[in-house]
Amino acid sequence: MKLAKSGLLLALSLSTIACAPLPRRDPAFAPVQPSAMRPPEQNGGGIYQSGYDVRLFEDVKARRIGDILTVRLAERTQANKDASLNAQKDTSVSVSAPTIFGVTPATILGQNVQTELASAHEFDGSGSADQSNSLTGNITVSVVDVLPNGDLRVRGEKRVTLNQGDEYIRLSGIVRVVDIDTGNIVSSDKIADATLMYVGDGLVADSAKAGWLTRIFNSQWFPF
Repeated sequence: MKLAKSGLLLALSLSTIACAPLPRRDPAFAPVQPSAMRPPEQNGGGIYQSGYDVRLFEDVKARRIGDILTVRLAERTQANKDASLNAQKDTSVSVSAPTIFGVTPATILGQNVQTELASAHEFDGSGSADQSNSLTGNITVSVVDVLPNGDLRVRGEKRVTLNQGDEYIRLSGIVRVVDIDTGNIVSSDKIADATLMYVGDGLVADSAKAGWLTRIFNSQWFPF
């Protein structure tokens, strides 16, 4: 009886894993289909059919809604910043007691009541920051809109599942047709208003994130 229950639980677990849904797709980076997807109707009896012509002298560049375009990722950024501050301030104040009818307080009290105040402040601080990023590869996106000036609005997403984790590359932006080469490829540094994200989720991505307690101690609201 116990073996039967164990086998049933194992079968349910395997079926749950097998039926696991695919990684979610962000609708903000979903492709757009052309308005007319159905092929034109054949008129019958003609030698040439409308809509099936072949343009021998037309390039393969993306130019219509639904066309695909390959983006070559060539992102490389590097930033350096150094800052230093040295400030120093010295203050000295001396106060003497006034005389009364030509008589000094030292004559009356037998001691000098002159007071002196002095203060010194000094601050020395320095800071530096160095950051560099690099992303190379290719991602194929689709044209979702053609602007009035002929530029193309593109967007797309690539999903890769590798060993308990999902990797996402998401891109959107505006491309000029003249920047697309003859192989229907454009470099990512020629995309205007570009949004480029490389993110991941799953076991591998979770293991690289700081825990909630660490995030609390590193928060800007933590007083210490």
